[in-house]
Amino acid sequence: MKGVVFNILEEMVLEEKGMEAWNEILSRTQAASGVYTSAISYPDEELFALVGTVSDYLEIPAQSVVKAFGEYMFGALAERYPVFIERCPDLFSFLDSIDSVIHVEVNKLYQNPGLPRIRCERTAEHQLLMYYFSERKLCMLAEGLTFGAARRYGDTVEIRHRQCMHDGADQCVLEVNVVA
Repeated sequence: MKGVVFNILEEMVLEEKGMEAWNEILSRTQAASGVYTSAISYPDEELFALVGTVSDYLEIPAQSVVKAFGEYMFGALAERYPVFIERCPDLFSFLDSIDSVIHVEVNKLYQNPGLPRIRCERTAEHQLLMYYFSERKLCMLAEGLTFGAARRYGDTVEIRHRQCMHDGADQCVLEVNVVA
């Protein structure tokens, strides 16, 4: 996992709970070095350990932490790379561009970023199916990122997991509905 992901997790904890909380989380997480360079890769297990410690510290399920992190992460990435948002007029156009535009550019910026595969299919005017595959099985991060993107575009969405890798499926299928 790239260091930028760790940096954004740290930003979220600092913003929500402060430096004392982040230092406590680092001290409780034996694998965590606490210093991350954005372009360097770190073991996935280190991020998962940090998320587990955040979950314990906040006394909320890890999947809820991952989803909230995804929402926060979208805003942080949008600030760092606004061009990806500016070139898409609406949420579904943005989601459609993830693999064909955004991931192509991320691959240019970072060596071996380990990105998920995402394919979108519009099934109705206000509905899109997002097919997600990653060996990391971070579909809740994808869901959180989608909620963050929806907020950025001024949309309210409901997301339903039609199938999930955590339940043994080959890929996750997220049904994204824009609600009025």
